[in-house]
Amino acid sequence: MKLTVLIENTAPEGCGLCAEHGLSLHIEYRGKNILLDAGSSGSAIDNAKALGIDLSTVQFGVLSHGHYDHADGFRRFFQENTTAKVYLKQGAECAYFSVSTGDPRFVGIHRELWQQERERFEQVTGKYQLSDGVWLIPQGHIDPQFASRETALLEKMAQDTFIPDTFHHEHSLVLEGERGLVVCNSCSHNGIVNIVRTAKEQLQKPIYAVIGGLHLFSRTSESGMNCSEEYVKTIADALIQEGVEQVYTGHCTGDQAFALLKTCLGERLHPLFSGQVISIP
Repeated sequence: MKLTVLIENTAPEGCGLCAEHGLSLHIEYRGKNILLDAGSSGSAIDNAKALGIDLSTVQFGVLSHGHYDHADGFRRFFQENTTAKVYLKQGAECAYFSVSTGDPRFVGIHRELWQQERERFEQVTGKYQLSDGVWLIPQGHIDPQFASRETALLEKMAQDTFIPDTFHHEHSLVLEGERGLVVCNSCSHNGIVNIVRTAKEQLQKPIYAVIGGLHLFSRTSESGMNCSEEYVKTIADALIQEGVEQVYTGHCTGDQAFALLKTCLGERLHPLFSGQVISIP
C-alpha cells in the first residue's frame, strides 16, 4: 500500500507544498483510492494536484472524527470528485467546541458544509468493512491508563450546556497489510494504545504500523504537552509491547512529545509532513 500525506502541519522547506493545522492522507490499496480526512481548507487538494494525484479517482473518503481541521477540506474535494461518499461515525455531525484559548470556540464540522453536502456523507456505526481488507473500527473498551489527557475539548448539548467530549465520534481506518494491520487515526483522541488494542481485538491480527496524530500537544502548558512525560513514555512502552513496528506521527502530537517518544521508540518513529510518501507491504 502507498500512503501520501496531502497536508500536515509541516512541509519541507522549498518543496512548494502547503502546510496547515490539519491532516489528510491519500491511500492506494488493492486497486482502491481512499482519502482519509481533507485538512481544514482546500490546501490538501492543491497539494494533491502538485503531487500529480487525481482525486476524481477516489472511490471513497473517510472522516476520522468530527473536527473542522479534518473535515472542512471536503468542500474542495467534493468539487474535484462528484461521486465518492465520505464515511463518518454517527455523532461526528454534533457540535464540538474547544476552550484551549479561552471562551468556547466551535471546532466541529461547519454547519454549511454538513447541510449543503449532506447526501455525500454516509454515517456508520460499529465495525464497518469498506472493501476487501479495509475497515472502519470504532473505539472499544478504554483503559483509563491510556485514555486521552485532553481537557479542553467539549460537546455542546441542548440548552447551551457543555460536557467533556467523550470522542464517541472517532473511528480508525484500518488496512490489512502483509506484515500486519496498518492503523490510521488522525488524532487518536481515545488514546493510541486503546485504539491499537481495539483493532487487534476486532480483527484478530497483529499491528504493524500506526499513522496519525497522537494528540499530546498543548498550546498553553509550559511543557508543550497536555500530559506528563511519564504518560508519553508509558504509551511508547505499551506500543512496543503490543508489537507495533512503525509509528508515523505529527499534527497534534507536538515537538516535545515527539522528542520523548523518539528516546523510547528510536528507529520505529517517523515524523509526518506534507508530500511524504509511505510505502508499506
